[in-house]
Parts: sequence; structure tokens; C-alpha cells
Amino acid sequence: MHEKAFDKLRDKNEKALLGGGEDRIKSQHKKGKLTARERIELLLDKGSFEEIGKFVTHRSHEFGLEKQKFLGDGVVTGYGKINGRLVYVFSQDFTVFGGSLSETHAEKICKIMDLAMKNGAPVIGLNDSGGARIQEGVVSLGGYADIFYRNTIASGVIPQISAIMGPCAGGAVYSPAITDFVHMVENTSYMFVTGPNVVKTVTHEDVTLEELGGASTHAAKSGVTQFTAPNEVAILEQIRQLLSYMPQNCEEDAPVYAFEGDLGVKIPELNTIIPENPNQPYDIKEVIELVVDQGSFMEVHKDFAENIVVGFARLGGRSLGIIANQPASLAGVLDINSSRKGARFVRFCDSFNIPLLVFEDVPGFLPGTDQEWNGIISNGAKLLYAFCEATVPRVTVITRKAYGGAYDVMNSKHIGADMNYAWPMAEIAVMGAKGAAEIIFRNEIQEAEDSQAKLDEKVAEYTHKFANPYRAAARGFVDEVIMPEDTRAKLIRAFEMTQNKAEKLPRKKHGNIPL
Repeated sequence: MHEKAFDKLRDKNEKALLGGGEDRIKSQHKKGKLTARERIELLLDKGSFEEIGKFVTHRSHEFGLEKQKFLGDGVVTGYGKINGRLVYVFSQDFTVFGGSLSETHAEKICKIMDLAMKNGAPVIGLNDSGGARIQEGVVSLGGYADIFYRNTIASGVIPQISAIMGPCAGGAVYSPAITDFVHMVENTSYMFVTGPNVVKTVTHEDVTLEELGGASTHAAKSGVTQFTAPNEVAILEQIRQLLSYMPQNCEEDAPVYAFEGDLGVKIPELNTIIPENPNQPYDIKEVIELVVDQGSFMEVHKDFAENIVVGFARLGGRSLGIIANQPASLAGVLDINSSRKGARFVRFCDSFNIPLLVFEDVPGFLPGTDQEWNGIISNGAKLLYAFCEATVPRVTVITRKAYGGAYDVMNSKHIGADMNYAWPMAEIAVMGAKGAAEIIFRNEIQEAEDSQAKLDEKVAEYTHKFANPYRAAARGFVDEVIMPEDTRAKLIRAFEMTQNKAEKLPRKKHGNIPL
């Protein structure tokens, strides 16, 4: 009786699934890229995707566009589940007008962002777009702005994750930049405000797509992207893994995973991990891997500002955000990029109730005209501000050096840390022993017959008095000096003790972080 109506629906569904058509799908596959729908199938739990807006078409009548209409208008939107938890997703379809953004394309994205906010669930954007649909002019630009506005309002309310699966240029880059994490595919995805041709016209620089805005450029140089992977399948798996560490929204806690094993186990390898020579480097990631639940550490921003390490892990099955100085890179000093990297990560964790664990081995801030002229003061203050503002449980372990202002910045007791531990070899002081001795005992050293011997004597004296954790412990700035092998057990108890921490910031509209 209703067979014609049913046939019409089946026909429309089939057309919608083809996007820009078989030829364009083949072209997408030839480039080593998946289609918008294939990406969603791999990202979400099998059979969980529910599409919204499948039959939407553009409303434009300019430049012959009225003769070219594709169901869905270049973006697949809807909701589904990842590891059984609700998520919203949009996936741009490069086979339809190069994935370009039209008024209706933007409306579809805005609709799922609004639903995500109402229902308190993450939004994942799979970006593969040539940018604004030029034929629509300012209407397309308005669509971008509608998305940017929602990204901003949703920031800190629900997790927002972006994957760059192809070109992302002009206004299209700002939405991913506002989101919490950006993933890029090596060699097939690009981000830039202006492409190589415009760059050449304006600045006369010859630069390739990859050099200007490829995954490796943004992972190592600009810090715009936090994750890269060699192919799209790996990127989608990364996103699934990343979501496992975070809650659905700012009102919830991250999921707790069952943990079997001895929570109080000693780790004797930690007792020998710090070299005898205080100037010799070691890899802080080895410390992290030994302390956290085996195989649970997921590093964030791996290739950017390698002198600080940030990432997610689990301790006794509970999610943590980890920030650690890296002695194996630039001796672990804080500089502009590491301060920015650390501050952004701290603020994300605090937004979503993820406790913070800090491993500290920092000789200070990086000196030099380059750092000063480019604003190490205001950039270093970002990390300080982020820690001061964070109300989640915060625990610090000083493994070796904690010098100068960097001691204060790295989640010290004075700026609100809940528990601060130090290993017995920790050196907590204003500066290194040699520099301190040269200042304090300058006259004595200059007047001595053997100035080098006198300097060595005074360095040894300063080291004995200050290059240890006990002065800080005597003041209560360090809660306990612990054997390295006991670190895991102490941290599990500390985070268990602080899990119901309730701290509120003074009432205000928002603070003014030194951006």
C-alpha cells in the first residue's frame, strides 16, 4: 500500500550513502584516505551510529549551484558510542564539493554541538575540507563563526576533539584550534591560515604544503597538534584511547577501571634511576612508566617542547594527568614552549576533574635574549597561573632538582598542592651550589690564595646545607621525604585521600590568564 513511499526512502538513503558518487569515492581511496562514513564506522562502537540530517541539501542559487545538490551537503553528522559511552560526531565528506562548508553544512555541525552540550557528551570533529564554499560568500563565513562560538561556549564543559584528515585551511583551522586536542595524519593532512601560493605572493617564501602545515610541522614546531599517526585508522584508535581517560563532561569524573594487583608494591628500580652525578641526564618517562599502572601512560604533545612531558595515565585504575620535567632534554629547564604546553594540559585536566601528578626535576628557567624578548615572563606565568587556579587533587614528587622560581611554579606547596614528596637526593634551593657559592662567598673566594680550592670548599659547604630536601621538610614545604621505591604506594594513598577534595575559587566571571 505504501510501497512507493518506502521505495522513495530507500532510494534517498542509497543516494545519501554515496556522497559525491562512486568516482569521487575511488579518488579518495587512491589518495590513501577513507570516506567520511568509513571513518565514523571505525571510530564508533560497531552498529552504534545514528545519523542526523542525512537528507539536508544546500540552499544556494548562485553560480549554477542549484543544479548540483548532494544529500547531506558534504558532512555526515550524528551520535553513537565509544566504549559504550555516548559521543557526538561530524565527519566532513571531501567527495561533496571538496568538503567545503556551506550554510546548511554549518547548521548540521551546530545542531550536534548543541545536542552535545544539552546532553553532556564529547564532540569529535573529523575535518576534511577545502574551506568555505566560495559560491556562498559571507553566508559560509557566518557558518564558520557559528561553529567557533559554540566551540568556545562548550570549552571546559564537554571534551572536544578534532582530527585533521585532509586539508584544513583559512577559517577552517580555528575550530580545531579552540578544541581540546588535535590529531593529524602524517603526509595527508595539512593546516594553515594561508596556503603556499599566498605565502609566496606575499612573503616570496617557497614552501611546500608539508613544510608549511603538515603533521610533523605542527607536532614539533608550532605545537598546534597534540597527536600524529601514520594513517587514519591509527588516528581513530588514538581518539578512542584518549576518551577513556576523561569524563563525559565537567560535572562527572573520569571512568575508574578495575585494577588487580598489589597497590602497595615497592619498585626497587626507582632507587637506582637517578645518576650519582647531579648533572647527568636520565629519562623521566622511565620513572613515569614504573610508577603508573603498566602500559597506561598516553603521552600528549610528544614532539613539542620535549623538555616537559605531559600525558594521561592510570594509578590503581584511576585517571591522572601527568606533568614532568624531562632532564634528558635541555636538562629539564622551563622555557616558553614548555610553559605553554604544560599550562594548557593542566587547564584541561582541571576543567574535567582529572587529578594532577607532577614529577619535578627542574634547574630553573632558560636564560637568554631569545627567551626574554619573546616573553618568557608572561609565558612562564601561564604555567604558574594554571597550577594556582587548579582545584583538582594535586601531588608533586621532587626527584632531584627544584631550583629558583621554577620550584615555585612546578606545583609547590605554596601554590596549592595537596601533597608534596621528595626523594632523598632532592636538591631544593634558590640555585645550584656553584652559582650560589660564587655569589655568597665572592669576597672570600677572591681573597683566598687558592681561589679554586676555596670555591670548591664553599660549594661543598652550600651543598651540605641546602642541596637536600630536609630544609624544605623542616618547614613543611615537603610533606614527606620518601624512598623512591615507595613512590607508587604513597601516590595511590595520597590520591585516594584527596579524591573527595572540595575547593572553590572566589566568585568571579573569569580570571585574566597572561595569554
